[in-house]
Amino acid sequence: MMDEKWLVEQALAAGFADAAVMDTKDLVFVPSFRPLCAENVCGKYGANYACPPDCGSVEEMRARVLGWRRALVMQTMWDIDDSLDESQTKPAKSRHNRMTCALRETLEEPVLMIGAGGCDLCAPCAITAGEPCRFPDKRFSCLSAYCIFVREMAGACGMDYDCGPGVTAFFSVFCFDPLPEGPA
Repeated sequence: MMDEKWLVEQALAAGFADAAVMDTKDLVFVPSFRPLCAENVCGKYGANYACPPDCGSVEEMRARVLGWRRALVMQTMWDIDDSLDESQTKPAKSRHNRMTCALRETLEEPVLMIGAGGCDLCAPCAITAGEPCRFPDKRFSCLSAYCIFVREMAGACGMDYDCGPGVTAFFSVFCFDPLPEGPA
């Protein structure tokens, strides 16, 4: 099992504003979040292997997370005037996810990565051409696709979810320490 203190130190050294470890069993899953994905505000619904409906059902996603004992929660904070303005949030989410992917590449043990937004390793996703995923071992779904209540997760880790005017926080997670029967 990975050393938790070391993981937090690595996340902070990688540039995350904060990082903490929690039990996956303490994550709050809210299945009623899934219909929000179908509204397709991000444009990835049905157009990305890592997003609904192609990523798996709410129950399958929850089982994937609960196949691991622990979760490293990572936070970045960005100066963004309007958190609803995608021209500001999309580049910040992408940078957050790049940081998360880069940190994952340094780890010797496997983790389940959950991003701040849907997978953006390929543009466009291979699903749009009817082709298989180009990076099935590296793709990641977002916290929304997993129906994880991010505000509750942040609070459980002692992190701010609402950072005040002009500041937006993004979160990602590494699930680690698989259960003996393995991750789902």
